[in-house]
Amino acid sequence: MDTSKFPCLGAIIGDTVGSVYEFDNIKTTDFQPLFDRRAAYTDDSIMTIAVADWLVNTDRSQEQLEDRLVNWAKHYQCPMGGYGGGFRLWLFQPQRLHDFNGQPFEDGKRHPYNSYGNGSAMRASACGWAAKSLEEALDLGKRSAEITHNHPEGIKGAQATAAAIFMARQGETKEAIRTYIEQTFEYELQHTCDEIRPYYDWDSSCQGTVPPAFLAFFDSHDFEDSIRLAISLGGDSDTLACITGGVAQAYYKEIPDEIIEQMRMRLPKEFWEVMEKLAEL
Repeated sequence: MDTSKFPCLGAIIGDTVGSVYEFDNIKTTDFQPLFDRRAAYTDDSIMTIAVADWLVNTDRSQEQLEDRLVNWAKHYQCPMGGYGGGFRLWLFQPQRLHDFNGQPFEDGKRHPYNSYGNGSAMRASACGWAAKSLEEALDLGKRSAEITHNHPEGIKGAQATAAAIFMARQGETKEAIRTYIEQTFEYELQHTCDEIRPYYDWDSSCQGTVPPAFLAFFDSHDFEDSIRLAISLGGDSDTLACITGGVAQAYYKEIPDEIIEQMRMRLPKEFWEVMEKLAEL
């Protein structure tokens, strides 16, 4: 099925398929079925939709981004796997956040907390779909990240994800995408999944998640294969596959109908509505 009507669906599929392996890694691509009966969208998908909502339904201010992230999280407070520690505080208990010196923020408002966690990259796919130029993809990726993940690595992870999706949408080759990401973000992308799988372990940082997610995309031969490769690496499986799936959808253009049908059974109607509006930009 041509998935141009549903931008970000690839990221959400990756998140959903990977959800059951996040804390129970499986080091093979040959897991059956693709969708475990327990598979469900997680915070990765919710925040992906929140960023998409910001891009299509607001003036794209940082105030509106905060509003969308918080409101979607409040509407879906207990997703499978929950929300990450620092981000959970930012969402629900901002008065407990601390500045660079370990001191609480005096105003009790939400502030970025210097994170380089992979949460900035996992939610960035809509930026690559909304952008009309590579420069805009980089700008939107940066802005979507820095409201929480203002560490340079956190920003870099979101920008790299958005840029790769934009380039894939434009029909760039895998090698062109690889070269651009390596030169711009200084990620090492010359290994294969088979080479890193034996020793790759849990790493929730952007710099430990985004490069292997890209490797899964580069090694793949179709959309489903990209998801299986990402999950087979282990680590933060749902986030790896979320990032991989976002790029793979943009590159391969099509997702098998049976996968789409599995998602129709699992996603709320409002997720589809936001994706459809994003496609109209």
